[in-house]
Amino acid sequence: MAHNIAIVGATGLVGRTMLKLLEERNIVVGNLKLLASSKSAGATIMFKGDEYVVEELTEDSFEGVDIALFSAGGDTSKKYAPIAAKNKTIVIDNSSAWRMDKNCPLVVPEVNPEALKDHNYIIANPNCSTIQLVVALKPIMDSVGLESVICSTYQSISGAGQKGVDKLTQEINDHFYSDGSLRIAYNTLFHPLEPNGNTNEENKMHAETRKILGTNEIKTSFTCVRLPILGGHAESVQVKTKKDVSLKEMKSILSNAEGLEFVEEGPNFHYPTTQDAEHSDLVYVGRVRKEEHFDNTFDLWVVADNLRKGAATNAVQIAQKMIEMGLV
Repeated sequence: MAHNIAIVGATGLVGRTMLKLLEERNIVVGNLKLLASSKSAGATIMFKGDEYVVEELTEDSFEGVDIALFSAGGDTSKKYAPIAAKNKTIVIDNSSAWRMDKNCPLVVPEVNPEALKDHNYIIANPNCSTIQLVVALKPIMDSVGLESVICSTYQSISGAGQKGVDKLTQEINDHFYSDGSLRIAYNTLFHPLEPNGNTNEENKMHAETRKILGTNEIKTSFTCVRLPILGGHAESVQVKTKKDVSLKEMKSILSNAEGLEFVEEGPNFHYPTTQDAEHSDLVYVGRVRKEEHFDNTFDLWVVADNLRKGAATNAVQIAQKMIEMGLV
């Protein structure tokens, strides 16, 4: 059955990737609307061999639309998602605007698809770093329980959108061009600091991980860093489990998890990199070790394409899951 779909923010990095995924996954689209701000209206984008003209987003844009994939920033989502929802258009929003709203499910299809049943026409797509983390944590939690999670992220500048990519390339090409802000080229940066001493990204991961996994009992600690790379996020993760299991058993748990590719080290010391994850919809886990000096503690290396599984893929998978569950 065909569904009428709109992409809000269609000219951005994530919006274009969403469109690509609709085509790759052969989702049957009836009417397609490509929506953006007035300055992008009139641009043309190809989809399945046809040319579509980008329309200006207005309050009347959702007439006849079944599903709207939003990736145009929090302010746009706060204004237009309720308008779409009132029109009974299902909104899948990639911004942080609705993630912690108690009336909006925060969903990773491999982890908590049952939460989609409680939607009120707005479903939140989690933060990119949270998505890949919970795909790795869920099978561990279900099999042996989780006491704590300590995670450090190594995030590409594409997580800041096209402006982040442009900033890095300009700094490199123009020999450390400065716009007055901290340089990203050949540097490491933190996200904006919040009053509790964590950055906004660290606070997001703390709150979102608990909401998606459905528990406040897991102790968490996060340190999130931006790197001068163009694509892919990596995470160093240490988990303490409730049950004691062997390294072999932990590897077996991860090897059989949905949406996850376990990479065995082998004699040539192979491990997943952000290049391995490029253009992939999977989450990759490698460098799995059992700590000698801590009880029930394992170290993991988790990698994913932040524009795909960390954003566009997860949103499109939510749409697919809702269609599959008969919720559209």
